[in-house]
Amino acid sequence: MIRVLLADDENLIRSALAALLALEDDLEVVAEAASATEALAMARAHTPDVAVLDLQLPDRDGISLAAELAAAVPGCSSVIVTGHGRPGHLKRALEAGVRGFLPKTVNAAVLSAVVRTVHQGGRYVDPELAAEAISAGDSPLTPREADILELAAGGAPVEEIAARAHLSPGTVRNHLSAAAAKLHAANRHAAVAEARRHGWI
Repeated sequence: MIRVLLADDENLIRSALAALLALEDDLEVVAEAASATEALAMARAHTPDVAVLDLQLPDRDGISLAAELAAAVPGCSSVIVTGHGRPGHLKRALEAGVRGFLPKTVNAAVLSAVVRTVHQGGRYVDPELAAEAISAGDSPLTPREADILELAAGGAPVEEIAARAHLSPGTVRNHLSAAAAKLHAANRHAAVAEARRHGWI
């Protein structure tokens, strides 16, 4: 029996997934969570074999959670399901050790097959998302530029971003300018939008 943890903050989707997976003879949903924090606690308590994680959870993204789960429950493989598959998300997920990456539009049979595949040590990446990721190329942003853009995404003033990043306002302005130039964006707001479109932040 393959023990499965589900993490999705949308109750209806999570319940539907649990019901569909429960129809499979070899799959058992041992825990459900609405947040990353809850998922970690559930994983420690139930030691699942496979965690099916929503990409966007309220307290952090599914990719960060997958990395934390790998450390907390070494035998647990992670699968990301998303309604927002961007090339950058896929690359970050694979770097974090995620074994499966698929859109929420897949049917229950595909999801069940992917859970089995990753449990056996294999990988599954949705072919369409993989093709997009290959054609998009790598992010031109440095990790620091991506961090600064992420902090700028909420519209915070430079001084606030500088305080949160422990940098001087001048350095923050330089990073924002460099990021905007690399993304061919007119300003930092356009740079944030462009980086988000590709899944680089």
